[in-house]
Amino acid sequence: MFDRHFAVWPEGLPHQLKLPETSLYSNLEISALRYPDENAIIYYDAPITYRELKQQVDALAGELQHLGVEKGDRVMLFMQNAPQFIIGYYAILRANAIVVPINPMNRSAELEHYLQDTQASVCICSQEVFPHIEPLIGHERLRHVIVAAYSDYIHPQTDLELPAEVAAPAQPLTTAGTIAWGDALGAGHQPGELLVGPDDLAVFPYSSGTTGAPKGCMHTHRSVMATCVHGAAWRSGGGREGVTLSTLPYFHVTGMQGAMNGPIFLGSCIVLMTRWDRRTAAKLIERYRVTSWTNIVTMAIDLLSDPDVESFDLSSLENIGGGGAAMPEAVSDKLFKLTGLRYIEGYGLSETIAATHINPSEKPKKQCLGIPVFDVDSRVIDVDTGKEMGVGEVGEIISRGPQIFQGYWNRPLETQKAFIEIDGERFFRTGDMGYYDEEGYFFIVDRVKRMINASGFKVWPAEVESLMYRHPAIQESCVISAPHERRGETVKACVVLAADHKGKVSEDEIIAWCKEQMAAYKVPQIVEFRDELPRSPTGKVMWRAMQEEEWADQKKEA
Repeated sequence: MFDRHFAVWPEGLPHQLKLPETSLYSNLEISALRYPDENAIIYYDAPITYRELKQQVDALAGELQHLGVEKGDRVMLFMQNAPQFIIGYYAILRANAIVVPINPMNRSAELEHYLQDTQASVCICSQEVFPHIEPLIGHERLRHVIVAAYSDYIHPQTDLELPAEVAAPAQPLTTAGTIAWGDALGAGHQPGELLVGPDDLAVFPYSSGTTGAPKGCMHTHRSVMATCVHGAAWRSGGGREGVTLSTLPYFHVTGMQGAMNGPIFLGSCIVLMTRWDRRTAAKLIERYRVTSWTNIVTMAIDLLSDPDVESFDLSSLENIGGGGAAMPEAVSDKLFKLTGLRYIEGYGLSETIAATHINPSEKPKKQCLGIPVFDVDSRVIDVDTGKEMGVGEVGEIISRGPQIFQGYWNRPLETQKAFIEIDGERFFRTGDMGYYDEEGYFFIVDRVKRMINASGFKVWPAEVESLMYRHPAIQESCVISAPHERRGETVKACVVLAADHKGKVSEDEIIAWCKEQMAAYKVPQIVEFRDELPRSPTGKVMWRAMQEEEWADQKKEA
């Protein structure tokens, strides 16, 4: 067991934590029993108590079972952050089913894959993304779509500026197979017996990789419980009395765990935003005395860039951190001056349902992944030989612990490749290259897998390439990262046009087409036409050489 980091372990915390032998739904049930009249959610000034939250979860779970959802079925959850996401998430679990959270930026072409892979018969979505799932009703097994309007949960007297999709009134539904959110909750169906426990599958956050198609990471109630309990224990923020500002998307594991499942486990309050807005965030921190805020670095930078930020009282904050990109030192210093807090960075993946490593709050290191948390054994190995590396030696980061996923849904070969056995124990291969220092802090330097990190959004080039090949003018495409002043890095596509389309289509037209086919964060910001792509002697496209060339050219220009 790797224990070098125990010398800097947070004072008063045990090295191991015993996890509850219950389902995630039980966390809500217990909090509603303990604190029925306390606020579970505040959504743009509209409060929802734990009693109300549980009642609505149970009502929706009953409707899901009435629609035929059975134990182990997958149900798609396709919307932005809102009370309906939380209700939908826990209702799916209460119906003994598995949550499939889908990025609301996805379009119909991308949704086809999720339906084929999960064979979901029901989707819960919001009305602004409904047009993308509507044409797929009847595709694969999808038969029912429950559609929600965020405005149903808005406080009529709020003075907060609302995003357009939040302010929009509910629209009538005419498509066969659709059910309005209010009708689903008002149908009066009660759920049957809760049949799932800690070792049943609970949620499939989707990751991707070199094969292009997103893969469902199979997480049990126990593995999800692990990082939700670990995060609550590791971070200060008032415990049950704490207040969490939720700005990270819930379909992503960091937001899901740190700002939804964690607070519900504690029975604390979630102050919820659908879309990021720095002025609204500052008002909410001040108004509701927010104690904890997990974010991506670009959000923290944006908040601190507000010329009026010092006019807001942010003194209630006790914990602020996250990841997604390196925190600039100047911004970190401004944060400390304003709040007295250091930005606490952590590290995790969809396969680990959030953090395996977090910086100790009393001794954080800048631009550092942190140290392995409770019950996590993390090592660094040689990519080719599997040999363990020593202090300061770069290799692939591997981890084992209670939060590690069971494998990839429907992909046994890729599951097998994702693990390695050392000392009789099964370790997950993260695909990230890094090292640890003398004190056991881990640092990342590169990736084994192809991945672009654009403002915290993970873009898998092979997936973007696969979608681009649907364009009739594209003969070949190679997607690489390019430097970007604000996002850190962004998506660039090097394209070889088919002979009969050369001179007939522009780079901008390719980008416009991509915007219609894929989530906005995946869309190439740069398209470069080439006569051919460089290849190795075996015929493989040399993407890494192209990417290194791109970054080298930018450095020369700088």
